[in-house]
Amino acid sequence: MKLAIVTAYPPSKVTLNEYAFHLVKQFRQKDTVSEIILLTDKTEGAKDLAFTEDGCKITVKECWSFNSYTNLIKVTKAIHTSKPDAVLFNLQFMKFGDKKIAAALGLMLPLVCKLKRVPNIVLLHNILEEVDLGSAGFTTNKFMQKVYGFIGTSLTKLILQADTVAVTMHKYVSILEEKYKAKNVQLIPHGTFEITEEQPDYTIPEGPLQVMTFGKFGTYKKVEAMIEAVELVRASSGLDLEVVIAGTDNPNVPGYLAKVQEDYKHVPQVRFTGYVEEDEVPTLFNESAVVVFPYTSTTGSSGVLHQAGSYGKAVVMPDLGDLALLVKDEGYQGEFFEPTSVESLATAIEAIVTNETYRIALGKANYKAATAFPMSKITDMYLNAFQTIITSKAKLESSIA
Repeated sequence: MKLAIVTAYPPSKVTLNEYAFHLVKQFRQKDTVSEIILLTDKTEGAKDLAFTEDGCKITVKECWSFNSYTNLIKVTKAIHTSKPDAVLFNLQFMKFGDKKIAAALGLMLPLVCKLKRVPNIVLLHNILEEVDLGSAGFTTNKFMQKVYGFIGTSLTKLILQADTVAVTMHKYVSILEEKYKAKNVQLIPHGTFEITEEQPDYTIPEGPLQVMTFGKFGTYKKVEAMIEAVELVRASSGLDLEVVIAGTDNPNVPGYLAKVQEDYKHVPQVRFTGYVEEDEVPTLFNESAVVVFPYTSTTGSSGVLHQAGSYGKAVVMPDLGDLALLVKDEGYQGEFFEPTSVESLATAIEAIVTNETYRIALGKANYKAATAFPMSKITDMYLNAFQTIITSKAKLESSIA
């Protein structure tokens, strides 16, 4: 199979680029894949293809840009000239831009593939029905939320023109089937990026216990409550704790972390790492005592939770939305807190950092959950889905002939 993947890709900072890196890394090792064609956004630096494993040929075509109104034309042309056997879209609703028209035009690509009879699957990481538009930074205006809801419904109908729409959670399948009467939705879990050959030893380095969070911050991911919660835990437990805030601003809230750093400069042992390169991720997780999700809302299955599990880490999560569903669906465990309560967050953090036995038990449970769905297994599920589509199309064409 000659497989094209439409996605952002490192060193791109556009959302889902890290997920694409791990997809490609696994697809490349599959015997049934003869070539991967990356239809990516344009970046200043070269694409990160420094895999150590042998594998199939990878061809990079930088053919789209964030917020460009010509993405539909340029990606369509790239698909036409590269002539793939199948196309995988790694999408969420703001993948091609945060401007409404640019975003919508990009999301018409699955329909184009269908019209061109190119087998295609959309991996849809979130659905707007499950996004709190206010908390996620879109709008708090009730009228505009209704407008976004109408636009979201229209865009979802466009995406559902794909041969198959893969979603990462059972609830998403139910919503798309019930609301849109969709017959082409399939559950394929998010998957775990990296799983070490040996189980984690669950030890942490000497020195301050690192309370870490990782992501793009400023909308529904905010770190002020986490800093204040750790201050409370320091005061009550006497423990030496370091707050590690790893990642960058959400593109919708530029300058957010710089302001937090200024506002909390009086608080000791708060470290801002900035953007974390792929090869720095293992150290970031391995040195952490606990991974915190200081979210007020959720917008899909959490890649960071799967990463935390793969490194055997205890987690602190808000008791809401998709994170709570993941615990039920995939077996993750952690301490829960009320999203609006600093005291509740402090209690959850303290329960883990003051009890090593409990911390390790949570880490082991999360490692078990993470290893159930390695990316190698997830890519097999996509290849099987493509084979089903290709076989079905062949039968249909044969019957017409």
